Amino acid sequence: MSSNSRPAHCSIAAQHAGHSFGNFFGRTREGVFLDTRRSMLKAGMAGIGGLSLPRLIQARTEGAVSGKSVPSGKSVILLWMAGGPSHIDTWDSKPDRPWINRGPFGVTQTKLPGVVISEHLPKQAAMLDKFTIIRSVDSRHSNHEPNMVFQTANLTAEPRVNPEAVKYPSLASVVAKHHGANDPTMPPYAAFMKSRSHLAFAGYLGKQYDPFICDKATTLPVYTDVGVDTGHVTGGDLFQMPKGLSESRLHERLSLLQQFDQMKAGLDQDGSLAALNSYQQQAVDLLLGERARKAFDVKQEDPAVRERYGKHLWCQQALIARRLVEAGTTFVTLDLSYHGASGTWDTHGDNIPPYGGISKGLGPLLPLFDHLITTLVSDLEERGLLDKVIVIAMGEFGRSPNMGTQDSTDGRNHWQEVMSMCIAGGGLRHGQVIGATEADGGSIKERPVTPADLASTIFRYFGVPQDVQYTDHQGRPRFVVDGGSPIAELF
Repeated sequence: MSSNSRPAHCSIAAQHAGHSFGNFFGRTREGVFLDTRRSMLKAGMAGIGGLSLPRLIQARTEGAVSGKSVPSGKSVILLWMAGGPSHIDTWDSKPDRPWINRGPFGVTQTKLPGVVISEHLPKQAAMLDKFTIIRSVDSRHSNHEPNMVFQTANLTAEPRVNPEAVKYPSLASVVAKHHGANDPTMPPYAAFMKSRSHLAFAGYLGKQYDPFICDKATTLPVYTDVGVDTGHVTGGDLFQMPKGLSESRLHERLSLLQQFDQMKAGLDQDGSLAALNSYQQQAVDLLLGERARKAFDVKQEDPAVRERYGKHLWCQQALIARRLVEAGTTFVTLDLSYHGASGTWDTHGDNIPPYGGISKGLGPLLPLFDHLITTLVSDLEERGLLDKVIVIAMGEFGRSPNMGTQDSTDGRNHWQEVMSMCIAGGGLRHGQVIGATEADGGSIKERPVTPADLASTIFRYFGVPQDVQYTDHQGRPRFVVDGGSPIAELF
């Protein structure tokens, strides 16, 4: 059973403890039916999902009043390569080393003189002037399943030994709170998720800043956990109204609730009822509005563009990510994994299923990834969006310098000393390689970049204060970024 599955006997109360975009249980009455805001919303939005929660709208409003940054039109798309991609076999090639170190792949010359990367990334090599490769990312504290450190910038975010780690807010959730969506009818933080253990959530910030999980909001091809296309597609029925509930009836229910509120108005000393009514109206408008629905409807995309991205699951998600940021979502994460456990990029060896080793496991992934990232970046540029959207590709750590781990001859083990990542867009300075590893790729030689540095860079980009804090369960303020600074070479 995957980490986000629940037993069949789990109570409704327990299921309500899930993230804010979970099941509304819209046909289950709670308290006095229609005499509570919750019941009205449950009846009116069953099956729609948390995109329409009035509390989400209320949180954005309160954040604006408290001084959060004004939505800037800027966005991030994070391509999360769950499992830990091998840096030596992708962006930090070691072509002059012995086979056991350099691995089975050759290299290709890039558009940057003297810079080579894997032979399986030829499209990216041809447009590397649009990218920055960072070869000296310090991943010593990072682990996987759950994947927390790089998505939270907290070095103690290791849920296997620290139960509090699941409460550390994701950087995307911090951006959702302190920057908000670029359009109020769009979720600020959205994600395609294969496993909950592959994503960081809002934690202490509150569930209203959890990611909107996109998988049920659109029609996508269904792949097996080893990457085989089943020929089936998901229903994508999240925005379908429940049977018998029309738009006019939903407005009638809202009107009825407002009449109840008017009878209570004499008790309202601070205007909170009027404010909440406003949030509810916005929620209904959001539900019935077309912007989010159209963004998720890939059929409305130009057929030539759809063909350009291709029919693969991850490529379709990348296209929808572009549509989401274009419509006003601020942070979109793609969980690039077929498997719900440690992740598809966890290439220990061909004799260790399901991910395989470098040749048979990583080998088929790289041309697919090469097509995905270059198509996404090119499409953003052609649409005039690239200077407003940062594309980040990374996993949670690198892989061991030498081949042959766990009785395999063709795999690499986890390697937390160093990893590589790449960045494009955002109006940042690109066409460069930052940092370097030692000759065998086993450790950082120069210019270490930490998770806190990455967080500081994202916060600077969005105008989020570097000293932004949250409050833990004991009421203590904590800094999100501890000791990091923006990556100067990018600005």
